[in-house]
Amino acid sequence: MDISANSDLVAQVEHLSKRYGTADNPVTALDDVSLGFRRGEFTAVMGPSGSGKSTLMHIMAGLDQASGGRVRLGETDITSLDDDALTILRRRRVGFIFQSFNLVPTLSLQANITLPFELDGRQPSATEQAWIDELITTLGLGSRLAHRPHELSGGQQQRVAIARALATRPDLVFADEPTGNLDSRTGRNVLALLAAASTQYGQSIAMVTHDPIAASYADRIIFLADGKVALDRGRSTPEEISAYMLGMERAA
Repeated sequence: MDISANSDLVAQVEHLSKRYGTADNPVTALDDVSLGFRRGEFTAVMGPSGSGKSTLMHIMAGLDQASGGRVRLGETDITSLDDDALTILRRRRVGFIFQSFNLVPTLSLQANITLPFELDGRQPSATEQAWIDELITTLGLGSRLAHRPHELSGGQQQRVAIARALATRPDLVFADEPTGNLDSRTGRNVLALLAAASTQYGQSIAMVTHDPIAASYADRIIFLADGKVALDRGRSTPEEISAYMLGMERAA
């Protein structure tokens, strides 16, 4: 499938492969995967342990190199970029939300949110600051900006991480098990915020998860198995997702 001509895609891979190990004992993590992430879409990536979902995200985010195929972020082919160019690209065009929040403990919430700009050696423009202020208000963080991360609950810390990920209006936000360290109620609130970022702000989000309830918030669900795309379907209920996952495990 030639997906390079589709301008509605914010990120895409074509015939992507990733192999680890040695020539005598190779391990194939991804095997000829071609897919794209559309603008303003919330996509969940699911699959059993070892299916290749984290490897796919790492390569698309420029955190790992492919063994074969092509990776594009917008119009930029990142496949052969050097480390310095990839660092700049991640800083300016990719957002990250992690299960462990990954906030800097010695910085205030305000400083954590604007950290991508600090790392880029600049201050937010007036337009960017207005956007950051809107995020802070929307996420209910206005009264907490002078606090340090340890003074917040897990859900509040994850909201700070979401604000940081969205602050630069990145092409794509990668969320790696973003509710894994949260209780179910707080997790639902975080998922609702991610869904709102997609529907209200046109943010493209790719979320790795093993949780059918989390995946049910997404517009689209991609199931990986043995390094290949097993199914690419639209919004689904937790029950439908669980049934398909169970079928994959039985077939394995």
